[in-house]
Amino acid sequence: MNDKDRYWDCLDLAMEASHGGRTDEALAWLDEALKARPGGAEAHNGRGEILWDDGRAEEALYQFERAMEADSNFLTAHLNRAELLIEEMGEFERAIRQCDRLLSGELETARPDRPTEAEIYYLKSKALFYLEDLEGALFLVRRAIKTASEVAVYRAFEGQISFELGRFEGARRQLEHAVLLDPDSPHAVYHFALAVERLGQDEDAMRAFQQANALDPDHYPLPVAMNEAAFEVAAQQAIEDLPRSIREYVEHLPVLIRDFPEDDLLAGERISPQILGLFIGVPRTAAEPSQSAVDVDRVYLFKRNLEKICRTHAELVEQIQITVKHEIGHYLGLDEDDLARLGLG
Repeated sequence: MNDKDRYWDCLDLAMEASHGGRTDEALAWLDEALKARPGGAEAHNGRGEILWDDGRAEEALYQFERAMEADSNFLTAHLNRAELLIEEMGEFERAIRQCDRLLSGELETARPDRPTEAEIYYLKSKALFYLEDLEGALFLVRRAIKTASEVAVYRAFEGQISFELGRFEGARRQLEHAVLLDPDSPHAVYHFALAVERLGQDEDAMRAFQQANALDPDHYPLPVAMNEAAFEVAAQQAIEDLPRSIREYVEHLPVLIRDFPEDDLLAGERISPQILGLFIGVPRTAAEPSQSAVDVDRVYLFKRNLEKICRTHAELVEQIQITVKHEIGHYLGLDEDDLARLGLG
């Protein structure tokens, strides 16, 4: 058997082993492939995908870059690298630069076909989303949809962005469309549930939450319901657990419980509809001596958002108390890094 045939046979055996969950065997076959064709782009890319699945992001990134060096026209490696930078490494600006180079023709690669071009728009949209440029993200995912027609994941992401922008009716339509395209997508079903919940369609929302949970119980737990009296007790306990010296500073600080942030709060504070809590006012470190905390400052807890991220009653109580202390920390002038060091991130 010549080296070319040996290379492709090893790739086939590696794919078979990978699909069977035999990671070490798959990597061994890819090593054999690289012996037959040193620098084979497909083999390096395959190693990267397996290492990524195994949680070895840095090693995966190296393999994708080796694949790109071996064959600049192997666009799969370019896309994998961009997605890895976004999803695993938080390197959003690097991913955007790579997407821009692919779209501009700056790199010595083949011109992307329409599905690949759409995927590049989608990846750049995701990076902008994580950078909180929601309007830019929405523009690009819509460009991806226009380029590749109806792809369920693109339509679902459009709905997710619209939801984060507080455009709940538009989000509902987009996510309903995404679910029709792919009824087995837990991401689309869950975000459809979020949208209809915010529109007051609680029965439809619960059915969708149950469906998302059935499709992927690890990522989409069912909301944990707690009556308002118990919720208030948990919030009050968080304040009582503070050191006396801190309690003296916060004894007049109102803690207000709402189901969700209202539309005017979303617009005025530019916050996510899924936010758990919020401090409104002037931190004590910045307040003038004449300012009245009772008139200016307040903490909000968003009950139904908190219920959705917990799996048990005990976990919900703990999360309420963490959120109360987090927002009181902002009132006292602590930033996010300070709060993370205190375990209140």
